[in-house]
Amino acid sequence: MRTIATICLLLAALGGQAAAQSVSEKLPTCLACHGESGTSQTENVPSLGAQNSPYTLIQLFMFREGLRTADPMNEMMKGAADADLQAFADAIAKLPQPKAAEGGDTQRMAHGQALAGQNHCNMCHRADFSGQENVPRLGGQREDYLLKSLREYKSGVRHGYDASMADVVQPISDADFVDLAYYISRAK
Repeated sequence: MRTIATICLLLAALGGQAAAQSVSEKLPTCLACHGESGTSQTENVPSLGAQNSPYTLIQLFMFREGLRTADPMNEMMKGAADADLQAFADAIAKLPQPKAAEGGDTQRMAHGQALAGQNHCNMCHRADFSGQENVPRLGGQREDYLLKSLREYKSGVRHGYDASMADVVQPISDADFVDLAYYISRAK
């Protein structure tokens, strides 16, 4: 894990120096951490394939402006032009959607599905978790990343561009986060 983080930081440093490169030339640097086809194989690093372009654009802007902190993303986006952010977002949206995790414990799936319904996850993220516009696609996302994100929204470590997620997750227990992430990563 430490080696992967070191490689990602090195790639970010190189990516920040290569401002003259096109987005298609820079995209492989992104996919070194987020997965060659947009499906991450790296713990706590999100899969980006088929992510909604408007959502991705907002996240890239937040990284560039330091409104969201995650190494090496802030360094990679430093100085990126608005047009480049849009081009990255559009390229990511064209990557194949990650496949949902296979199988699953029936009880945990039922509990996670009930939690998703009780907390109205389907209102913004849609019933199939495909997201929409500025709301991320969650279906097929890494379970560990989903759990990390839920915990960060609740603790206030991760800030959204609005307070919706922080408000939604406050009454949910950590044990419920575990089953919710388990379910969503397997939802089809």
